[in-house]
Amino acid sequence: MGELFTPTHLIVIAVVALVLFGGKKLPELGKGLGEGLRGFKDGMKGVTEDTKDSHTVTPKPEETK
Repeated sequence: MGELFTPTHLIVIAVVALVLFGGKKLPELGKGLGEGLRGFKDGMKGVTEDTKDSHTVTPKPEETK
């Protein structure tokens, strides 16, 4: 059993997608997928920044007497 996605597999997947969705719909689907992945990446970046912020210890301000 070889690699999971060989060039032949990718071509077959592309042809099946073209047949199912048509040439006009594919760019719209690609754009939507790209925007979704970008939003997910930005969301994950925010979560990791929040996690880093919660782990940093901020010193308490000095009390003046």
